[in-house]
Amino acid sequence: MFIASLILILSTGLFFYYLQAASQRVLRRQFAQEYFQSIVHANRLEFPSVRKALGDFGAPVDYPRLMLTLKCDFLALTYLLKNAANVNQRYSYEERLLMLYFKFVLVSLIARHWFRFRETSAALKLTAILEYFANVVGERVDTVRFGNLTASDYLLNL
Repeated sequence: MFIASLILILSTGLFFYYLQAASQRVLRRQFAQEYFQSIVHANRLEFPSVRKALGDFGAPVDYPRLMLTLKCDFLALTYLLKNAANVNQRYSYEERLLMLYFKFVLVSLIARHWFRFRETSAALKLTAILEYFANVVGERVDTVRFGNLTASDYLLNL
């Protein structure tokens, strides 16, 4: 019984380590330009302001507002990933992996909030994932030209 429990714990730990390593590899992808600015502007996403607020040391963080903001931005961006200029209307392997990692870090943020242990680093990881999603959406919209429409104009007309 002890060996089975030890194997289960080690396997779970290795799974989460692999998930984090694979997600970090995906997040290191460089984009030709910062597409996320137009997506943030067009959809009124708030994760850049969350990142800025977290960057100001000593500034108190409103935890319920932080959680609501991150969840709403995640839902909006996952919808756009699937539907905005996506021919297959499916998520890619990398997007699914990052969605799973986002949910894992979100649960981690809840636990960190309870224990008051490094909440800021978890919240910054979540904003990095949201920025990646916004960059992917912006890149897709940018590759599909609709006359004179910019990415933000196209998304406003969806």
